[in-house]
Amino acid sequence: MADMTVRETVSALLDREVRPTRMTVREIGAALWDITRHYPISAYGILTNGRLFEDIETYCMFIGYRRSGKTLTASLLDAHPNVIIANELGVLRYIYAGFNRRQIYYLLLRNSLSFTKAGRRSKGYSHRIATQFQGSFKKLLVIGDDPGGGGTLRLCARPWLIDRLYRTIGVRMRFFHVVRNPYDNISSISKRMDKSLAESIEYYFSLCGTVADVKKRLKKDELFEFRHELFLAEPEDILKKICTFLRVDAPDDYLKDCADIVIRSPHKSRYDILWDSSSIDIVKERMSQFLFLEGYSYED
Repeated sequence: MADMTVRETVSALLDREVRPTRMTVREIGAALWDITRHYPISAYGILTNGRLFEDIETYCMFIGYRRSGKTLTASLLDAHPNVIIANELGVLRYIYAGFNRRQIYYLLLRNSLSFTKAGRRSKGYSHRIATQFQGSFKKLLVIGDDPGGGGTLRLCARPWLIDRLYRTIGVRMRFFHVVRNPYDNISSISKRMDKSLAESIEYYFSLCGTVADVKKRLKKDELFEFRHELFLAEPEDILKKICTFLRVDAPDDYLKDCADIVIRSPHKSRYDILWDSSSIDIVKERMSQFLFLEGYSYED
């Protein structure tokens, strides 16, 4: 850290790994202003709302990939009466900028409330559960962030950020890794991010590599890994296990209301784009390097 150049520091604050490579002067200014303005906002927020965070016992973070089903899982967790999960706040950027634990807690809560007011829509799907506690809570015990693919990209560029995350947050840490059929995940990345199939394959497996590295640094009881397809088939069962993992209760009405909005069959995005046999084989070969992708295929 001590020998980081000015260019590296600015790159981190601008979130270069997540944003487009070429940024206009206006975009650079907006990015710096975004993180700068959140410092006094969060500092004031904890002065007026600091007591809301006194009971927090656990911080959780999603690692993985865009278009893998993380947003759905995060929104269902946010509906729990003791849990707040933000949508793509990008906590690691604020960790880098020196925000303290309570400032980050306040920004997470603010983000969750804002996303809920906006309807909790993601790529045309609504994850709103009006009968539960999205954007609110009874007693706040668990707080966290679904950073999209951005969190994994930030860890790829600056692996030491995870150690700073532990030091800054200072409570029990829990991580979620949601896995989806790579052919579907890569297809969605290609379609939604306007990348070629080859670029999407490389992008996806670079994230797999980072996830594998992060997993090596976690204790066994800090990681909950599950497949998106199984979650869609058995949402109540998986959510109950997640609640146990987070050490919170799993009320029957919460489990039922969450399960009611889940579309039980996964969308097979691999059929939305044209796959050539060579690309199918490349993905098959690269999947073999990661145990958590075992059993997936283009045909299943």
